[in-house]
Amino acid sequence: MSAQPGRYQRSASGMAGALLVTLLVIGGYVAFRALNRTNLDERPAHVDYLAQVHDAQQAGSQVVYPARLPAGWYATRVTVSPGSPSELELSMLSGDGQYVGFVDSPEPVSELIGTYVDSDARSGPPVTVAGSVASRWDTWTDTGGDTALVARVGSGAAQESLLVFGTVSQARLEQLAASLTSSRVAG
Repeated sequence: MSAQPGRYQRSASGMAGALLVTLLVIGGYVAFRALNRTNLDERPAHVDYLAQVHDAQQAGSQVVYPARLPAGWYATRVTVSPGSPSELELSMLSGDGQYVGFVDSPEPVSELIGTYVDSDARSGPPVTVAGSVASRWDTWTDTGGDTALVARVGSGAAQESLLVFGTVSQARLEQLAASLTSSRVAG
């Protein structure tokens, strides 16, 4: 083995130059991809929540769900947890892109408000929603602009909390609450 140095001289300026060239190549690639993208607006997928509710009912679950969504709204996620009583969580977007959620759960109202709305939510006056599975709904709001409607249905061990919440107006939440049902989904 010879004690002679390699073919080129190593230096800090040479390393900085190589690093600069590498960063320029990466920056050029990122700029090229950013300028050539055509579809930057990603919308959540539409989910057929009624099919999943139907499947849960076929498996013996009893759930409350919106029979229909207001015009322009669509479901983005649905979770049905079997059991007695079963649970349903439904995420939706309104036609103008505002978030709306619905929860049917055996959990206490205070826990649902803290989880889905805000731990510091303020109680408001109750409202009556005609045609819903519950006629009396308590209202809740938070400082971030969320509004929630809460009702309890059933009795004893089968008692459930219903929560309709989101950034849309209270009137639109009441419209969704009015469509709630526990009827069988047509197969």
